Amino acid sequence: MPSLTRAEAAHRAEFLTVTAMQVDLDLDTGEREFGSRTRITVEAAADGETFVDLDPHTLHAIRLDGVELDAGLLADRRYPLRLSAGSHLIEVEATMGYRHDGNGLHRASDPADGNDYIYGHLFLDAAPSVFACFDQPDLKAPWTFTVRVPSDWVVIGNGRATRDEGGVWHLRETKPLATYFVTICAGPYVEVREEHDGISLGLYARASLGTELKRHAPEMLEVTRRSFDYFHSIFSIRYPFDDYDQVFAPEFNAGAMENPGCVVIRDQYLYRGATSRDEILMRANTISHEMAHMWFGDLVTMRWWDDLWLNESFAEYMAHRCLVAATDYTEAWVDSTMARKSWGYAAERAPSTHPVAGSPAPDAKSALANFDGISYAKGAAVIRQLIEYIGDEAFLAGIVDYLSAHAYGNGELADFLVAMERASGRSLADWSAAWLETAGVDALAVDRATATVERLTPSEHPADRPHALDVATYSGGEETSRVSLTAGAATAIAGLDVTAPLILPNAGDLTWATPRLDERSLAALAAEVPAMADPQARAVIWVGLADQLAHTLVDPRLLVDLAEVALPHERNDSIFSRAGLHLTWVVIRAYLPESEQAEARARMAAVGERVLAEAEGGSSRALHAARLIARTTDDVEGRLRPWADGIDLPEGLAGDADFRWIVLGQLARRGVIERADIERARAADQTMTGNLGALTATAALPSAEDKAAAWTDLTTNSARSNYELVAIASGFWGPEDRSLVKPYIERYFTDVPAMASWLGEDALSRVASVAYPSRFATEDTLALSEACLAGDLDHGVRRAIVDAQSALTEALRSRQRYSGGE
Repeated sequence: MPSLTRAEAAHRAEFLTVTAMQVDLDLDTGEREFGSRTRITVEAAADGETFVDLDPHTLHAIRLDGVELDAGLLADRRYPLRLSAGSHLIEVEATMGYRHDGNGLHRASDPADGNDYIYGHLFLDAAPSVFACFDQPDLKAPWTFTVRVPSDWVVIGNGRATRDEGGVWHLRETKPLATYFVTICAGPYVEVREEHDGISLGLYARASLGTELKRHAPEMLEVTRRSFDYFHSIFSIRYPFDDYDQVFAPEFNAGAMENPGCVVIRDQYLYRGATSRDEILMRANTISHEMAHMWFGDLVTMRWWDDLWLNESFAEYMAHRCLVAATDYTEAWVDSTMARKSWGYAAERAPSTHPVAGSPAPDAKSALANFDGISYAKGAAVIRQLIEYIGDEAFLAGIVDYLSAHAYGNGELADFLVAMERASGRSLADWSAAWLETAGVDALAVDRATATVERLTPSEHPADRPHALDVATYSGGEETSRVSLTAGAATAIAGLDVTAPLILPNAGDLTWATPRLDERSLAALAAEVPAMADPQARAVIWVGLADQLAHTLVDPRLLVDLAEVALPHERNDSIFSRAGLHLTWVVIRAYLPESEQAEARARMAAVGERVLAEAEGGSSRALHAARLIARTTDDVEGRLRPWADGIDLPEGLAGDADFRWIVLGQLARRGVIERADIERARAADQTMTGNLGALTATAALPSAEDKAAAWTDLTTNSARSNYELVAIASGFWGPEDRSLVKPYIERYFTDVPAMASWLGEDALSRVASVAYPSRFATEDTLALSEACLAGDLDHGVRRAIVDAQSALTEALRSRQRYSGGE
């Protein structure tokens, strides 16, 4: 079916103004379908033709100004309309279907108590599956809702909800909103509520997570309060919507969605077991990120999807800035380096790289391909560079100007630049062309002989990007010099200690560029990193090494060697956990030849054992060490079996079902436990999380019959939810006997793309990424992948395969260079 094009959207925005949206939903009609009635008031600028977006199971009636229209004219989610100039009322009555892929009105059943829960996720083009609308970001309108639900349910949405005597919920009229920000959440949710600075704050979760909600609520509300105070202080614009509710919903695809007044967040953030500081930091960042969207995205929405960065880059930057300035998470930028910038650098290396702003988005579906680490992490880094270029005072003044000028409307790159130029008194045309409108990431290298920093710009994306950065040097773990400068193609560095063993460009991670360490610095890492005090510099080293590894500039064994000596001394949670995951899931699994993988895993298990023995019991460090051991150890009888049985568990992990599922998954892929053992564990953990753990463990079982069953379940079972499919995919490729799954490499490239006939694009892209046979870094896999991309693919599947193939190619080239192709 066609995707809305930019040209169509522009024509419709010129032709129509949507002045009011009224929606009545009946969610008490069964588990499969719901009733939807929509009244749309529009103003047509002239006589002409247009169409309303609608994707029902059944269209019962459509009326224009009270006149019945032919329901049979609906085709490809579009109903054609001919309007005369002036005001019109469009009325639509339809039956819609609940979805299970995380889009539209998603319905999930909680196995803990049998309760059902609903949330609305209408990004990017799912709104027509809930109500009739003109589905594009620049046709904003005020919304009112009435919602009928079972008597024991509550309703949460963009406007404050109240229940009348007849049991129907009424949501107060909203400010003008884009269609993709509208949401309805319903079910027997439990609630924690308080007020701050005149704003009613609500937290909601499934009834079975009531204990976890109450346990985590004080910290989450504290982050919410501090974020509000900080954003109010720098934006000079009050929170512009109704109550501020945060709904922790089941089976939510993304981390969260910034629906005005009703943020929806994945309920996996309500951690039920042992939790590390970096996990709490990640949740705090999500809370602050979504709140920043109330201004960037919600108050002012991009006009078209090619300016998605005006939403995401700013929320990404503002959240980290807020955490550092206003909360206890002062290490947030270190976490950004490890978790976010590494994601963005990988996106830059892929063929799908694109500029931060102005990326081609001829239609809505193609825009989804740009929803990645470039729009988030690179955009945030570019904003830091903008601040260095014009100053923070001018930046904040420009923000207030931009938000005030376009409040409750739409903006685009040109509008933003006008506001910044007006505030700073500087032209930003060249700066924008280099940083925002050109793809690519520079590398920074220091020439010791000339004491200069050299900017290495990718030839396929030439640009003259000025970098405000610092360069630091280290000897014996001590910083011997640090110089701040603005670097061009080749810039002298006065006062730098070029004799130091380790020279680190971009040590403070102020810019979007990867460090290229020289041979002397690479040789010094094992001695320097364990003793370095600055976690930000250590994070830059780890992420820089990952980039050099991908470019075949360092041997993967160097990373394993460094981890063995540096991770036992690492005290930052984000560095330890992210570096450890990169080592175990990427370096060892994809880059090392198969003949060396077992020994490398054993070395990582030994690191985990050492850290666990030394760490304070129950600490974040001890938790990450235990997880590292569980992922890498081959000690079945001394570690995995006892831990699965609850014996000799590290402090804080007794009764931790989530940790147990990690262990059971490792036992399953080794064939040490059977399907019956997994089912007993599922019975003992009758929760959504327990079900997912059981699916992953079952998919990991190493027999031909089990693999065939898992593959069929993954690729044909349309009753599975988005989370269940990802859980199956994550367990499939791991057996020690690789021959069991080798036949499915070719099948991936036919069976997974075919899932587009029954699975939503967002969910399928996630499944395609997780299910990709990256473990098999061979020329044969690459050839199959390239052949698949030559065909006609769903947008989301194509982007997932392009990115996974890029990573596969990086690993394959590394093996060819450093392991003779083994």
